[in-house]
Amino acid sequence: MKGGIYSDDKCPVCGGMYVDNHLTALVCSKHPKCRAASFRVKFGDVKKRFRAYDDASRFLNGVRFKTDELTFDPRDYKRNNPLSLLNLSTKWLEYKKSEVRPHSYRSISNHVDKAQVYFGHMNVKDIRYGNLEDFTKSLSLADKTRHNILSTIHSFFVWLKRRQEITEVPEFPVISYDLGYRRTVDKATQIAIVEEVKRIAPEEKTYIGILLLTTYFSIRPNEMRILKEGNIDMGNGYIYIPASDSKTEYKAIPLIKEDIELFRSFNLSPFPETHFFRHEDGRDFGRNHFYRYWKKACKNLGVEDVDLYGGTKHSSARALRRIHSPEEIQRAMMTKSNKAFDRYFKVEADDARTVYQSNRGVVIPLRKVGP
Repeated sequence: MKGGIYSDDKCPVCGGMYVDNHLTALVCSKHPKCRAASFRVKFGDVKKRFRAYDDASRFLNGVRFKTDELTFDPRDYKRNNPLSLLNLSTKWLEYKKSEVRPHSYRSISNHVDKAQVYFGHMNVKDIRYGNLEDFTKSLSLADKTRHNILSTIHSFFVWLKRRQEITEVPEFPVISYDLGYRRTVDKATQIAIVEEVKRIAPEEKTYIGILLLTTYFSIRPNEMRILKEGNIDMGNGYIYIPASDSKTEYKAIPLIKEDIELFRSFNLSPFPETHFFRHEDGRDFGRNHFYRYWKKACKNLGVEDVDLYGGTKHSSARALRRIHSPEEIQRAMMTKSNKAFDRYFKVEADDARTVYQSNRGVVIPLRKVGP
């Protein structure tokens, strides 16, 4: 049979090596009463030391059994824990760093860090539903945040399966959550805010950026801010927006005619990596540039608690509901998830009124009571 139990001890009488009696001990063949006090199992490349013969025997029988059932993996017994969550997730992060954009990587890294602290060098093949549930319960965070962390860890386990480090992705807990509801404004108020931005912003591109956000509501504010001039295709009438979570995917946004002419009016740089939204001195717009001027305009007009995202993306989508179906609007939003969309389009007030009126049918006047 493969593998065996050995000892570095020698017989104190003759100096001979100890051999396994396959019952209870390693003994000297010439002096059976002399027995080894330390043990090591060698099974192929796997080597492990023990202080008791019974422990060594159980370990050897265990790896032989795993070999018979074709589940033996020598990496499970390496000192450097090559299959630990800590080691493999560190390798996964190295790959993700070159695949996703910096802000997405920061979120992924933060999620993985929490799993690394909790699981440490636990073998990924030993992680089950219960372990994952205990992990989520240990996080004193909002349900949405815990959901996002689990989603990241699930992606990591899918990667492990593709690499054949594990045979199956474990079942993951389901965390339900309610998304926050951003305040929106009607179209007239939105237009007034944009016009106020035009009045107060010292640079025209600030107004243009916010105007485009209200028109092309499939674009996030930061995606608009980092638009590169090489991604403006005036010939075909598109701008190509890098996806937030990928370095290779783009959203192709078809431009309306007047915006194609708007871009034509600018003397674009011959360098494709140049950001379109930059100050007159050449500096790129800061991360909160659009947001800052949006809030200033709102304050001037007395509009409260409407952020840039809700005031452009969600407000535009809701206003369009009067002339377009939810399906048409969702396609224009170019979103992969229905969850955020459904917050604003479950049933509009006008739709509900129409349904209630149809349900009532003919309005029956209330019977007069009393004199």
